[in-house]
Amino acid sequence: MKIQEKIYRRIDANKGEMIKTLQALISIPSVVTEAEEDMPFGKNVHEAFSYMIKKAEQEGFTVFNADNYGGHIEFGGSVSDDAVKEGSSITGGCMGIVGHLDVVPEGGDWSYDPYGGEIADGKLYGRGAIDDKGPVISAFYAMKAIKEAGIMPRKKVRLILGLDEETEWNGMRYYLKHTDAPDLGFTPDSEFPAIHGEMGLIFFDIAKKLNPSHDSGLELRSLKGGNAPNMVADHARAVVFDPDPHCYEIIRSKAGKFCEEKNVKISCKKLGKSLEITVKGKSAHGSRPATGVNAISIMMDFLGRLDLVSDDISDFIQFYNKHIGYELDGSSLGVGLEDEPSGKLIFNVGKVDLGRRAVKLTVNIRYPVTFHVDEVYGAMMPVLDRYELGVVKGKYEAPKYLPADDPFIVTLMDIYREHTGDTDSKPMVIGGGTYARMFDNCVAFGSSFPGDREIAHQKNEFIRTDDLMQITRIYADTIYRLTK
Repeated sequence: MKIQEKIYRRIDANKGEMIKTLQALISIPSVVTEAEEDMPFGKNVHEAFSYMIKKAEQEGFTVFNADNYGGHIEFGGSVSDDAVKEGSSITGGCMGIVGHLDVVPEGGDWSYDPYGGEIADGKLYGRGAIDDKGPVISAFYAMKAIKEAGIMPRKKVRLILGLDEETEWNGMRYYLKHTDAPDLGFTPDSEFPAIHGEMGLIFFDIAKKLNPSHDSGLELRSLKGGNAPNMVADHARAVVFDPDPHCYEIIRSKAGKFCEEKNVKISCKKLGKSLEITVKGKSAHGSRPATGVNAISIMMDFLGRLDLVSDDISDFIQFYNKHIGYELDGSSLGVGLEDEPSGKLIFNVGKVDLGRRAVKLTVNIRYPVTFHVDEVYGAMMPVLDRYELGVVKGKYEAPKYLPADDPFIVTLMDIYREHTGDTDSKPMVIGGGTYARMFDNCVAFGSSFPGDREIAHQKNEFIRTDDLMQITRIYADTIYRLTK
């Protein structure tokens, strides 16, 4: 019997347990919140991390906890690090699988409990099912199957658990300061086949102070929308006030005509002496904004058709509609960059927050691999300066790129093709940002398959149970081949 067949039999035997473990992990709403004592990313993220560490200890794995900022689950390593350093034919003493346990906020309008782990029609639903709890569980049970099959990898196998991947990545930085990084590896946090490049990633705010208007007329008193910068905003809410209530009927009429023209959803209802305007969009991952519908852009388009009393607010709305609007490549803002490996820059407005004194847009850009971050900021500044808008720089990750013919990429492609029979798909450069860019010799590998619709960061996120099994087999084979 092939060694891999022994491993696959153990995977099949563990199917029921694997699903229950994933359901238990999904039941923990591990969205990053304010730090608490010994819990840098909040109580729920800590609970998810503790659950995996305890589970690993019960299965006989070695664990490492970097002060609750992250950690790893490890086994194997029959060849010493010293032997590797002394010129062994083995390349590297440790292989890493880098996942994360935090999730984005659930959002609304789910058909299933976002933390219920319900199974329907062969799909297991829940926030994190595909991003990234399901793939982490696949990697864990791949390691478990290898261990139960009596195989001792010659290299160490390390499942690294990140805890704030959806926000600032500070946990992974802390982890890497307190232990050695693996020599090679992959992250199960993207799609198949092998990902040989990731576009540069920046988050920033476009901000403007607002001067109060003393004129009488239609006021925009507040505007909020979106859940996270790396999500397409699926909702936006504005509150307007006019001393003349007849104005609200005019707004309702304009909203009706706008909805017919644009085929969108806008609702208006009285809120005390004010009028509440709400827009529904469709959420999507910020790396694929074309698969969603941005409620902020719809709202800005509509508000631009109203006669607001504040010149500052009107100017800002005009800026948005002229230089951002519904575009997804930043061309009108001056950042329509592209190159051959990556294609076009990807532009997403994730959040908006407007009050009486200030307005702030939170933007996420994924830029082509041959460009530098300074070129991106420099390209948009002429437009921003024209409107007297400021930029508050946030998270930044440089591009990651390996040639498609790199031996590591070739090996991963061979494994993928053998398990799927898919000989048409090629290695890809993606707009998504994964932990792979924080490690040398590390790329994204799985876990969505070609042709799958985008479900990460969306309502009714799910993973097919059959896919869960296939992913586990692919990862088990990858671990075996890279560590034997």
